[in-house]
Amino acid sequence: MPVTARLSKLFYDRLGEEIANELVNWFNQVDATYRSDLKEVNELNFARFDSKLEQRLAQFESKFEQRLAQLEVTIAHRFSEQNRWMFLCWATLLASNIALWMRH
Repeated sequence: MPVTARLSKLFYDRLGEEIANELVNWFNQVDATYRSDLKEVNELNFARFDSKLEQRLAQFESKFEQRLAQLEVTIAHRFSEQNRWMFLCWATLLASNIALWMRH
């Protein structure tokens, strides 16, 4: 919402109507220029921020996928270890059950 500059009646009385209006117009032009410059700088900064955010998200996604792959390998390794121990326990129990069955 633009705000137009106005001067007090004392300015108009001392400087005259024409000069005071010219001064007011100059202030308004400077304000409009600064606003447009500020808008442009904000848009450029947002574009830089957006590109950096996109880059960091891509890096995070890459690291996350790498860690997930490592986790999958670790889980697969643990399951193979667990299967070996379960087979050993199963074989031991089977051997003891067969031995007990043969005693009778």
